[in-house]
Amino acid sequence: MHTQLPFTGTYTAIITPFKKGGKLDDAALERVVRAQVKGGVDGIVPVGTTGESPTLDYEEHVAVIKRSIEFAGGKIKVLAGTGGNSTSEAIYLTKMAKKAGADGSLQVAPYYNKPTQEGLFQHFKAIASASDLPLVLYSIPGRCGIEIGIDTVKRLADACPTIVGIKEAGGNADRVSQLRAAMGERFTILSGDDSLTLPFMSVGAHGVISVASNVIPKEVSQMVKAFASGKADAALKLHTKFYPMFKDLFIETNPVPVKAALAMLGLCEEEYRLPLVPMSARNRDVLKATLKACGVLK
Repeated sequence: MHTQLPFTGTYTAIITPFKKGGKLDDAALERVVRAQVKGGVDGIVPVGTTGESPTLDYEEHVAVIKRSIEFAGGKIKVLAGTGGNSTSEAIYLTKMAKKAGADGSLQVAPYYNKPTQEGLFQHFKAIASASDLPLVLYSIPGRCGIEIGIDTVKRLADACPTIVGIKEAGGNADRVSQLRAAMGERFTILSGDDSLTLPFMSVGAHGVISVASNVIPKEVSQMVKAFASGKADAALKLHTKFYPMFKDLFIETNPVPVKAALAMLGLCEEEYRLPLVPMSARNRDVLKATLKACGVLK
């Protein structure tokens, strides 16, 4: 399965568990990471969007990366979320992730400040120049207000050998085809949406950075492996079974539903940091019913 590429298969964008009052919950983080190892995923992504990274201070951010690496115990890869809308912050966090022993870094497009494509190029180039950690770009226009253009991705990969892939969360399979055509086989493309993993893989993506695999690591991993090894029917069966859950984990803003689901399964407290708040009672009932229908909750 594209063995020459460093990050393929299933990577779980893990939650950051908090205790009551908002402190980091180390014991719950260990449970979450160990469940991922046991579920057979290829790697985890701590402190991405799903890890509530905007509300963690520098010290907490680094602590979660360090602990995640420790709990993974070298059994799965750790792709640390170290992006930011400030280039100096992203450089600092990426250097700290490298020091902690991360296998790579996920670099989200700067959000809110809306740089031009030239600004994006300079931002990611500066991060790549400051550390030799392999970098995976992350294009999610729905959250960032900008897309990392295909020409910019190509320019970055040509200029920076450590930029090795992209998490594509623009909801468009056409763009995956365009990326594959522009980048050739040397560049990893990962789906950023669980419901689009199979469509994206059918046109050249190599796997997923998944939210759903927080809840069903084994099943998402099996689905991705099945498709990659030519067993499209088996992959489609899993996709069809869990599709309602893939959708309902986004019934409210991520990571609120996935944290609620993990709390229902007893893996963590249902604690968020403002401005995120618990799910509405109505949506919680919808999610619970879906988890039961998919066989995830008894």
